Amino acid sequence: MKYFLKKTGILVLTIFLISLLTFFAFHIIPSDPARLILGTNASEAQVEALRVQLGIDRPLSDQYISWITGFVRGDFGTSTKYRMPVAELLASRLPVTLSLGLMALVLVLLAGIPLGILAARRRDTIWEQVINFLTMLGISVPNFFLSILFMWVFGLILHWFRPGTFVSYTRSLSGFIGSLFFPALSIAIPQTAVLVKYMRTAMLEELGQDYVRTARGKGASETIVLHIHVLRNAIVAVVPLIGMIIASVLSGSIIIEQVFSIPGIGKLLISAVTSRDFPLTQTLVVYVAIIIVLVNFLADIAIQVIDPRIRLGGS
Repeated sequence: MKYFLKKTGILVLTIFLISLLTFFAFHIIPSDPARLILGTNASEAQVEALRVQLGIDRPLSDQYISWITGFVRGDFGTSTKYRMPVAELLASRLPVTLSLGLMALVLVLLAGIPLGILAARRRDTIWEQVINFLTMLGISVPNFFLSILFMWVFGLILHWFRPGTFVSYTRSLSGFIGSLFFPALSIAIPQTAVLVKYMRTAMLEELGQDYVRTARGKGASETIVLHIHVLRNAIVAVVPLIGMIIASVLSGSIIIEQVFSIPGIGKLLISAVTSRDFPLTQTLVVYVAIIIVLVNFLADIAIQVIDPRIRLGGS
């Protein structure tokens, strides 16, 4: 319980600092949102009136309190580019990004854990050499290059999908999944390679422990030793990495959404930054940061649940 309260306190403090730094960082940039909205032909009186309406004529401390209070209530302000509430933009784009991230994460787990186990079980064989080669290749190739390669091979040559087209889940669920598959695969391959490498190392380390030799000496089959004893302990070492992979998946989607023209949070963030839409940009940055921090928080709690030794030591 003490460990949980400590982690919760760190979580709240981290989110507060992220919001504080994000808000003041964007307000340090020399720019006038009122002037950007009205354009260069607007008079100073019109610009000043809009500053008062937006609340940007007040001290920064007052603006921050007003913004963070609204953020907690779900009122993120109004986008200066799209001229609509940020909450509506977020609600329309978030399901796309979360679906893309979830699909990429599923691909990572479905491929990474079994391949890591296989590489550990087939040590010093051709299987391990092949997996190690693919792992190094996957780590070395950037996901944006993979996305371009997939668009060229599977889109332009094989015609398995149409590059630059997106089908909404409200229109067709199968088309929506098809639109996200290759972008998710582009994000998943480098993260899968990392997971395979860590999973193999964790499995090999556990296979050399005394409890494994004891279990084998008592006549336990290799399947029981591997899946009941070794795998559970190896997963404990990999759980923090999975939290980092989720964060990498979310950050990787920013670039991939732009390449594949997917209308998600990443594409919206790039659009907001280039147009200096500060209300939208700072909300998206804080929102993504909160998700990443929360994922790592849940990963720490998951380790406590999986490993009783940590749970007893932290209580």
